[in-house]
Amino acid sequence: MNGYGTLHADWTVWTEDATAGDVVVYRPDVFDSESYPAPCMPTLKLLQRPPTQRKRRSGTDTDGWWVSLLLEPGVRVKHADTHAASRTAAVETVLELAAEFAAGEIDYRSAYQQPREAYLARLDELTGRDV
Repeated sequence: MNGYGTLHADWTVWTEDATAGDVVVYRPDVFDSESYPAPCMPTLKLLQRPPTQRKRRSGTDTDGWWVSLLLEPGVRVKHADTHAASRTAAVETVLELAAEFAAGEIDYRSAYQQPREAYLARLDELTGRDV
């Protein structure tokens, strides 16, 4: 079932469920709750509901899959939100976003109203992103 064969090495499939959705996390070796709080681990979510909807309502039809990138609870990189018609297309989007993030090509700083400089500086270092 794993469609993540070409996932960038810095990312790990945390959970994979064809019905409930998938969670893919960035550098769990760094965001291990000691150096940085585990909730601050960048996460890609693939779900059968929009990222703004907390839970899928039972009995509702789904219209494809949604992919979202979260930097921590409540901090979503909105310009990375994507809708795909199929699970396969959504997995491809996860693979693309993971590679772009790891290469420092995603502007995650703009997701913050009040930036956490130490955390963002560490992400910049890990991704090789020049600010």
